[in-house]
Amino acid sequence: MSSIAILLSIVGTVLIGAMSPGPSFVLVSHTAIIRSRKAGLAAALGMGIGGAIFALLALAGLHALLVRVEWAYLLFKLFGGAYLAYLGVRIWRGASLPLPLEQAVSVDQGAPAWKSFAVGLATQLSNPKTALVYGSIFAAFLPAPPERWLFTALPLGVFLVEAGWYVAVALVFSADRPRAAYGRVKYIVDRVAGAVLVGLGLRLILDAMRMRPV
Repeated sequence: MSSIAILLSIVGTVLIGAMSPGPSFVLVSHTAIIRSRKAGLAAALGMGIGGAIFALLALAGLHALLVRVEWAYLLFKLFGGAYLAYLGVRIWRGASLPLPLEQAVSVDQGAPAWKSFAVGLATQLSNPKTALVYGSIFAAFLPAPPERWLFTALPLGVFLVEAGWYVAVALVFSADRPRAAYGRVKYIVDRVAGAVLVGLGLRLILDAMRMRPV
């Protein structure tokens, strides 16, 4: 398989993974609706940077490290699970709050976007499943000595795919119609989204506890 085909295969597989609903989708869509389009786009950028970091780590042998060094994967799961559970609790607790008015959203346009960027980046990097998926994809497609240009092209391609997908999510969910529809069922949607994130977090923590050396 040529290096171009390898690049396209990895990027295409990452795109399919990014499009499957998960914590990142919940975070970006919720941020775009509750805060503003700018905040959602900043969170999407954080997702893209996080994906590029995972791509670099995968090129450095992340999958082999997590499989062989059990305590590293255990800590990754514990911290990642705790962070996802924390996000879920925050969304759950905010379910009863009314959707901000358009005037409030306009005011939020001036709020620092770096906060949403940081949350998006942390959400991406806190997911051990994403780390293993990236590591597995790269291990499956990359030849033993990858060409040097792939060390630049792959992280860039992954960034464009991850950021591009979540930018689209942010643009869609910050539009007037989706925002109005969300406002009518906000309490239910937030409770479900919060419960899903808490459940994912607790599952990671329990998995880590089962892995604990005896």
